[in-house]
Amino acid sequence: MARTFSGGRVRGIVAALVTAMLLTAGVAAARPAGSEADPPGTVVRVDPLPRQWWLPGASAASVLTYRTTGPRGVPALSTGAVFVPSGAAPTGGWPVVSWGHGAVGIADRCAPTVDGRIDNGYLAHWLAQGYAVVATDYPGLGTPGLHAYLDGPSEAHALIDMVRAARAVEPSLGSRWVALGQSQGGQAAMVAASLATRYAPELGYRGAVALGVPSNIEHLVPFGDPRLPPLPLTGTTVFIAYLLAGMRATRPDVDVDRFLSPRGREVLARLEDLCYQEAAAEVGDLSIGDLLARRTDDPALVRAARDMLEIPTRGYDRPLFLGQGLTDTVTPAPFTFKLVADLTAAGERFVFRSYPVGHLETMRASLDDVTAFVEDLFAAGR
Repeated sequence: MARTFSGGRVRGIVAALVTAMLLTAGVAAARPAGSEADPPGTVVRVDPLPRQWWLPGASAASVLTYRTTGPRGVPALSTGAVFVPSGAAPTGGWPVVSWGHGAVGIADRCAPTVDGRIDNGYLAHWLAQGYAVVATDYPGLGTPGLHAYLDGPSEAHALIDMVRAARAVEPSLGSRWVALGQSQGGQAAMVAASLATRYAPELGYRGAVALGVPSNIEHLVPFGDPRLPPLPLTGTTVFIAYLLAGMRATRPDVDVDRFLSPRGREVLARLEDLCYQEAAAEVGDLSIGDLLARRTDDPALVRAARDMLEIPTRGYDRPLFLGQGLTDTVTPAPFTFKLVADLTAAGERFVFRSYPVGHLETMRASLDDVTAFVEDLFAAGR
């Protein structure tokens, strides 16, 4: 017997078929936004990653918007990319490398999944080793609010929650994962390493690799002064300006503006729209002192900086690898030597390797050591 359908019902069926075809073709569908009460790692949206930004050898890649824990423990959104290797997943699913990137800026357009600068060849290495790669942008880069640069806790939470989110949309991913980061991402990886088993006990966290970690900066905050001369380091003024801009946005109780000179306020406002290379070209000749109107030894500012910057020296219950370039002018080796001494004094066990290279070059110089270290992490207790 013939069946008849109303116009509205026909339109509904057609819409459903179109939706199914789009999903089958790999076109992402937005998920309902949910609420801030959703647990960290909840996926809010899935979008396709432009094919030209895929890692070589990936069988699938997408951009996730997910819930995480932002600055000062406030619920936040972050975005990030997930890459799945080619071939059949091993028993238990693909092991996961969660990547923390270095400084890119604080404007939304600087987010790696927005400008496409997700990989310079380094992440492709890890995909080729048979690991799924997930790469957070961090809260505020492409999501509401200003990115709080070098806010270790929020970066760490985003790094961990990226694993949760990726597993929610890619069933081939296993629960075993490691944290891997360089520069700002090295800070993220270390803070994540200190809390991963408590924050996400349902995941199989195996260990962390942190390269070129910006450590012990909080100890220098009380010495900020308008008379401070230029430092023989790379990018320091831009990095400090990014830090102050993020603190101004997330810690209104500190009133960062009262420490800034008129030029400093102009620079912070300008840098909210510039990615790192642009910022370095525009304000790189300024000193930190040029940004300041008064000393920065105020207790409220010092405490806020410590909350953001401090690298834990205890709580590492899984293996940890630290790598440092000896000629690094971004995160100088003496700072890392102090971190190593503090970790040792606290009784922590870890692997430390130094290399006769600069900041970014440490990733390549350490690659053989780090590859073997990560392989051992996943092999242990398999």
